[in-house]
Amino acid sequence: MGSRRGIANDADLQDLEEILGHRFARPKLLEHALTHGSIADKTQQTYERLEFLGDRVLGLVVADLLFHRFTREAEGALGKRFAALVSRTCLSEVAVNLGLGRFLRLSPGESESGGRENPSLLADACEAVIAALYLDGGLDAARRFIEPIWTPLLEASPRPPQDPKTALQEWAQGRQLELPNYEVIDQSGPDHAPNFLVRVAVTGHEPETGEGKSKRMAERAAADRLLDRLRAQGIA
Repeated sequence: MGSRRGIANDADLQDLEEILGHRFARPKLLEHALTHGSIADKTQQTYERLEFLGDRVLGLVVADLLFHRFTREAEGALGKRFAALVSRTCLSEVAVNLGLGRFLRLSPGESESGGRENPSLLADACEAVIAALYLDGGLDAARRFIEPIWTPLLEASPRPPQDPKTALQEWAQGRQLELPNYEVIDQSGPDHAPNFLVRVAVTGHEPETGEGKSKRMAERAAADRLLDRLRAQGIA
């Protein structure tokens, strides 16, 4: 089992296989899906390429689930549901519920700085794991993992969710406040896989930040976090 180890905190890949419901014929795929760039050298693969593929696999399965579940909804409504279900927020929450953080292969510095709880990192790893399932067992293996997790999520809301940027804008307009202001405060990562940190501010309220692979995704994440806080305060 030596080739199946190397996971942080001495966790065994077999533990994660049980959680995923799939025994890997090529365990290296799962290992790569859990490997962060902070520990990889030129000979090691990280989850970046797998993340790209996993995003598309998840999108296909979720789109198929939505198409057959909400047979009377128009494309626009399905699109809103889809965006929420494949969002970074949703992926990171799934990763947290799976306990994926403890299996990540991180450098000591990345781990000590909270990498195992980092929502963006967890979302990336979740997509990479989906890709590993797909490459090892085909679309059926990926679907067996995705369907039981995402079906309750898509059935939880009787109405299509509203885009958080739109919802925040309407909230501000309803109170005769200036429109939300979005500002990119940091950009990291390579050119082919950037990560943006955006701050959103509404007059009279503390700003919030959000991360994403595009400015729009980061803006949505920031708006979502600000709306969550406003709702918790009972004013949204």
